[in-house]
Amino acid sequence: MQMQRVEKMERHACLDEYEKLVFRMNTPRVAIDNGVCPAATIVMVDSARKHGILLEAVQILTDLNLSVKKAYISSDGRWFMDVFHVTDQNGKKLTDESVISYMEQSLGTIHYTRTSDYTGLTALELTGTDRVGLLSEVFAVLADLQCDVVEAKVWTHNGRIASLIYVKDCNSGSPIEDSQQIDRIEARLRNVLKGDNDIRSAKTSVSLAVTHTERRLHQMMFADRDYEREPVLQLNGDSPVVTVQHWAERGYSVVNVECKDRTKLLFDVVCTLTDMEYVVYHATIDTTGDRASLEFCIRHMDGTPINSEAERQRVILCLQAAVERRASEGVRLELCTADRPGLVAEVTRTFRENGLNVTRAEISTTLGTALNVFYVTDAAGNPADAKIIEAVRQSIGLSELRVKELPLIYHRSPESEGEEAVGVAGAVLLSLGSLVRRNLYNLGLIRSCS
Repeated sequence: MQMQRVEKMERHACLDEYEKLVFRMNTPRVAIDNGVCPAATIVMVDSARKHGILLEAVQILTDLNLSVKKAYISSDGRWFMDVFHVTDQNGKKLTDESVISYMEQSLGTIHYTRTSDYTGLTALELTGTDRVGLLSEVFAVLADLQCDVVEAKVWTHNGRIASLIYVKDCNSGSPIEDSQQIDRIEARLRNVLKGDNDIRSAKTSVSLAVTHTERRLHQMMFADRDYEREPVLQLNGDSPVVTVQHWAERGYSVVNVECKDRTKLLFDVVCTLTDMEYVVYHATIDTTGDRASLEFCIRHMDGTPINSEAERQRVILCLQAAVERRASEGVRLELCTADRPGLVAEVTRTFRENGLNVTRAEISTTLGTALNVFYVTDAAGNPADAKIIEAVRQSIGLSELRVKELPLIYHRSPESEGEEAVGVAGAVLLSLGSLVRRNLYNLGLIRSCS
């Protein structure tokens, strides 16, 4: 009997050790350091590798509105290590302990399923041909159908529009679940999206899947094949430059992206690569002034590199589109006011009546206050006239609708980053032959940043 008890205890001990091993393997190790680099907070994530984990880590940083100034990523074998140099939107190191604690906790649980932030809301997905006044018509229909717009994001690119709109019933405050009401909403929105010229490609649906909103917008525009369409507007002659090369010695395809730096740039590129089912094995991200250089060593999920010219061209077009979709064309207007039914319909109608076109929008509601951001141009896509902007502000309310400059990270001069740029070993993107060696060197010598 005593022998059986001993054997049982030994088995439990073995199981405990095994469970601890599994827990360690599935729990990323996260380290956040503010003392190593004078210009940025260093975030290090070390974990077992699985497809999509890099995107999940970048997504957490993105949702905190952090700017990734540099990053080194290595995930050969069954393990991966990411090192991010991050700042807030003003280019400063992170000092808010609650933000640091939240980031550490979130990164430490990226292997686990996350709950949706939109519980209790009905999600509407819309894609179609963009035109002046379209958003005004969409929100007018929703107001007429007693749908209260709680959150929404709208992107436009190459003459196409994609939007995720989260609504609830105006009267009950509950999600809209009645099938007949949903059918009415879909039918009327589809008619608006079709207009006179978009009978086939206009789509509207109620989304049931739990997906990160901005990732879903990328997926919607990718499915709409916006990357194949001719651009309606030129982005100030500063289009992203994307190249794809074959590194035969290592069996990688090497993707380089050179473009203007902005918040969420890394997320947009990694999101697109992940949803195209490529695996990032190594990457180096570097920014200097307002410019960003990103380099990725990728393969298909089966371990093979890009193997045709047609596929190479498709990757180039898709990554260019991913960068351009969030490009902030137009004047940024911020609306902060008490929320009320039909508010977004009223504001967008005022834009339309004054000949303004919304190129991008982010609509949110917090504790009864509407916090909305719109990027607007004139009907031809040119910068909006200052007098028209002022007239719109007078109509909506000068204290409620304000013209906002872009965050300071877009205006930092190269000199202001001199100490950081010189200190990091390898501010210039590496040659193909030394990519892995250089990546691992940077991962091991983070202190060279100072």
